Amino acid sequence: MSDTIAAVATASGVGSVAIVRVSGDNALDITKKVTKRETFSPRYAHLSSLYNQNDELIDEAIVIWFKAPHSFTTEDVVEFQCHGGSIVAEKILETVLFYGARLAEPGEFTRRAFLGGRIDLTEAEAIAKLIEAKSDEAAKILARQMKGELREFVDDVREKLLRAVAFAEVTIDYAEEDLPDDIVDNILHQLEEIELKIGQIVSSSERRRGMIEGFKVSIVGKPNVGKSSLLNAMLGYKRAIVSDIAGTTRDTIEEQIRVGSHLIRIIDTAGIRDSSDTIEKIGIERSVEAIEQSDIVIAIFDVSRAWDEEDEQILSLLEKSGNNKEIIVALNKIDLPKKLTTKKLEQFNPLQLSQDNKAEQIFSELEKRLSQMSQGDELLLISARQIEAVKQARSAISQAKEPLLMGELEIFTFHLNDAISAISSISKPVDFNDIMDKMFGEFCLGK
Repeated sequence: MSDTIAAVATASGVGSVAIVRVSGDNALDITKKVTKRETFSPRYAHLSSLYNQNDELIDEAIVIWFKAPHSFTTEDVVEFQCHGGSIVAEKILETVLFYGARLAEPGEFTRRAFLGGRIDLTEAEAIAKLIEAKSDEAAKILARQMKGELREFVDDVREKLLRAVAFAEVTIDYAEEDLPDDIVDNILHQLEEIELKIGQIVSSSERRRGMIEGFKVSIVGKPNVGKSSLLNAMLGYKRAIVSDIAGTTRDTIEEQIRVGSHLIRIIDTAGIRDSSDTIEKIGIERSVEAIEQSDIVIAIFDVSRAWDEEDEQILSLLEKSGNNKEIIVALNKIDLPKKLTTKKLEQFNPLQLSQDNKAEQIFSELEKRLSQMSQGDELLLISARQIEAVKQARSAISQAKEPLLMGELEIFTFHLNDAISAISSISKPVDFNDIMDKMFGEFCLGK
């Protein structure tokens, strides 16, 4: 008999409906005590009064019983759909716990669904990420994964690798028999196809990871070029202090903002310059880190001031980062007399920002870049765990090719079995306790 678990499955705060979910062998018995009724029909919405252990009325709610194994967890599951707000749901939860349930751990409902065979790890991770999705495109991709898209890919790769191992085993066991002359070429060709495919998936997943987590955008430049005023214009309110005094922004400022279908994290950084101020130096170091961690960098240059060493320092950072992130260069204060020599910036096709329309121009350019970064129908690996597993599989496949060509089939099968183990870990690993503890522990309560 498994423990019966319970949790509030809806977000805290004011709302019209809250849900308390109960799962386990005693879910129905506990429900009968809370409702004081003896009969429930599976999957039928029952309007019932709910009472605590002192026979005091808590609420009148909809109660639905999902009979095992026809439930999300494959156990008996009961949902109390009560009036919203934190008080009523908490009172129901307290009563359910009094009658023998225990509070669910984060992700425990989904973990039981996995252990019961209702879902595999790819679907479980898709459920967790869907809650946090930062774009419409991400939600669509995760919905496909919840229907088994990634699992099907894993099964296909695993089947092909197993077939290659089988060919090798046949060659080892029946070396004196007449086997097809092209068997090694066929295996090698298939391995190269798999290696190419999973390499493309890893590359695409790393490039598009912001679709799931939210793309990071940093605004950089030397002091007093207009970084904070641009952030305020984009947000529509005064979030950052704007001053003529250099070094006013002494640390990074982060905000979330929607651009098109994407929710991005935008970071206003401290002006990058040489400084003897200890606190300002720390802020500048964080600015450099923000550039390294960003998907898109918006670099602001003030055309009303002559080019100097600080501008040169910003340009150097941009050129170092240009290969692995999107760079948007913007020339600010074009309404003022021009003193900046912009020839060195022409490689970036800079925008020209005026006081009246700078936010609109940046939004337009950001939306275009985000759309380009999100394009592609390739399968998307949605977690660091999945990406690392595919990288390990690709490495093992690469290591298996030379022994295959040298006729060292035992070594070949050793590496290929490593590849099979790595790719299998994405959906249903053989030894998965450590993975499950880490992954399901990141879920929210009641999920």
